[in-house]
Amino acid sequence: MEYPYDVYCGLDVGKSAHHATALKANGEKVFDKELVQDEAKIAEVFHNLASYGRVLVIVDQPNTIGALPIAVARDVGVDVAYLPGLAMRKAADLYPGNAKTDARDAFVIADTARSMPHALRGVDRDSEIFTVLKALSGFDDDLAHECTRSINRLRGLLGEIFPALERVFPGSRIAQPAVLEIFIKYHGPTGLRSAGRAKVLRWARSKSTRDPQGLIDEIFAALSQQSVTVPGTAAVELIIPKIATNIKALKDQRREVAIQVEKLLEDYPLSGVLMSMPGVGIKTAAVILLSIGDASGFPSAAHLASYAGIAPVTRRSGTSIRGESPSHSGNKQLKSALFRSAWVASNCDAESKAYYQRKRAEGKKHTAAVMCLARRRCDVIYAMLRDGTIYQQKPVIAA
Repeated sequence: MEYPYDVYCGLDVGKSAHHATALKANGEKVFDKELVQDEAKIAEVFHNLASYGRVLVIVDQPNTIGALPIAVARDVGVDVAYLPGLAMRKAADLYPGNAKTDARDAFVIADTARSMPHALRGVDRDSEIFTVLKALSGFDDDLAHECTRSINRLRGLLGEIFPALERVFPGSRIAQPAVLEIFIKYHGPTGLRSAGRAKVLRWARSKSTRDPQGLIDEIFAALSQQSVTVPGTAAVELIIPKIATNIKALKDQRREVAIQVEKLLEDYPLSGVLMSMPGVGIKTAAVILLSIGDASGFPSAAHLASYAGIAPVTRRSGTSIRGESPSHSGNKQLKSALFRSAWVASNCDAESKAYYQRKRAEGKKHTAAVMCLARRRCDVIYAMLRDGTIYQQKPVIAA
């Protein structure tokens, strides 16, 4: 985007109608009305504003209900920008009054763009590929939440009727394909006992490429630890196979989505750049690309780290207050993705592991050490995206 513009049109987007406020570069208001979510009417307003000169349209939501105004603006040759919600809320505090109206929000958006253009983000990444990627990633998030809920429900039911059996499946083990198949086939402790160890083992071997004997031994060792039948066991064992089937279906859907995301990212060069870095897989690359695109909207790696919320906040006031504290703001999804990828890298990449261990030796706790690594990796990610270069592994120097 090139500045300055002659007109700044702020849109507080809504489901059926938006509120549009347009300001000249000197702050004079030239438009302040409700704008129906209709292509022809939106285009008419943008055409009229273009009579004053170059127009910049600013939205507070670049996707979903804000997608049509952006598409219309581009169609009529008008530039578009995005004012993030956090920046919008902070800017609103600078204006008098506490009212929360669409008209006030549209004015704040327009005036912030006019007076503080550095707060804006480009929406050039809202191309077809990113629109599809966002839809797939959002669907995958929904599937992940539903899968977690079902797993927790299955664990809760097992713990209710047979705690010893539930302890056989710590962590994510309860959602492994072999375990789910056992619950679908035998329902629970009663069905497993009725079938007997030998029969269950034969069946499990026919269904698995790996020898399931260790798992079956653990299951039947747990079954020997409880002889009483808890009231409601029969009802619970009717529910368990249904939940296990649901978890299996959800995991299958997530795999299908991952395949679609991978195919989509194959057509985008920067995805390969990102995934060349240890700890960055398909999901993390998708989140990063959706959040920052090619990072061209950030003047430096420090700005990107601040946006992600992984840069420490410095607090100083005279000689009495000096120090830094973790940031509790920023793009939560991006922050989570960068933290998660740093954690993975600290276990699988020698350079990252050495850096993590140095921070631990300095007295930092696990979370703080991983966050330091995420901040360091953010500089590398910024340079990789800026230059379009793949990750270069540095040799680890022994201490």
